[in-house]
Amino acid sequence: MKLLAFSDLHADRAAARRLVELAESADVLIGAGDFGNARRDVDVCLRILAETRKPAILVPGNSESDDELRVAAEVWPEARVLHGSATTIDGFTFFGLGGGVPVTPFGAWSFDLTEAAAAELLERMPSGSVLVSHSPPKGLLDRDSRGRSLGSEAIRSAVEKLRPPLVVCGHIHASGGQKLRWLDSEILNAGPKGVFYVAQASSL
Repeated sequence: MKLLAFSDLHADRAAARRLVELAESADVLIGAGDFGNARRDVDVCLRILAETRKPAILVPGNSESDDELRVAAEVWPEARVLHGSATTIDGFTFFGLGGGVPVTPFGAWSFDLTEAAAAELLERMPSGSVLVSHSPPKGLLDRDSRGRSLGSEAIRSAVEKLRPPLVVCGHIHASGGQKLRWLDSEILNAGPKGVFYVAQASSL
């Protein structure tokens, strides 16, 4: 299964159109949040991405809530929105966790979770599933442009405990497009340009 992972489009139509072109060679798309800006224009890129007619896993970022994303994603019937929940596509299980973790400094518009709330949702993650999280694990592809580590302790703990074969995240733009190996997990901070990952049945 060939995955095309992306994040943080922020209503960038040109970026969405580039992803549509890339998606021709992908089996499943993974969108790790922040489709809109400050709870607005959540559907702008989804309308473009829906042209792929490909199955997709989407999680909300801090720029949209899970309910807002579900409404916006109605234009893309093949897409599944996950937040504290799992789904299976062709034998591969995906678990999604949206929102900014820990709570961001952006104020009331930001869809955020405390570390405790995130940890509670992550307890539902099935062993062996791909983790799609808007926020990165603490200390892993979570450095902003000033070098600050802004990731989530709860997500890091879940990765350390469950060793998912793949973690797709976003949120921290300065780390976008990067990947690394940690323990038994491949970590991708996808970014808006998109990153391909080929999943083998033995690896997921």
